[in-house]
Amino acid sequence: MKMVVAYIRHEAFEPIRTELLELGFPSLTITEVKGSGRQKGITERYRGAELTNYLRPKIKLECVVADADVQTIVDTILKHGRTGAVGDGKVFVLAVDEAYRVRTGEAGEEILQTHPGAASAA
Repeated sequence: MKMVVAYIRHEAFEPIRTELLELGFPSLTITEVKGSGRQKGITERYRGAELTNYLRPKIKLECVVADADVQTIVDTILKHGRTGAVGDGKVFVLAVDEAYRVRTGEAGEEILQTHPGAASAA
């Protein structure tokens, strides 16, 4: 199992979510985050003072999938998240040693919720 963690622009989220749902991957965790990187800060004027904000808002998208499905998830994120400009974000793939369903105590890849239409079911 792998966890895909992506930091993306807000406007990229809905097309990514829609395509992942169509592919059979509805289970996502989304967090609104702020961070800094190569993207420059934005300078604004507020009550006569110049303020520079270096922390840019992003969406953190997380999902745990079977090893065979990782490339499908990454390709979908890259397809919809890429504008070609600084600040498009990053995607990380992390190993997941074990996973458990709290309700039943089941463990392993059986708990991953791929649905009909998922790349691994094809």
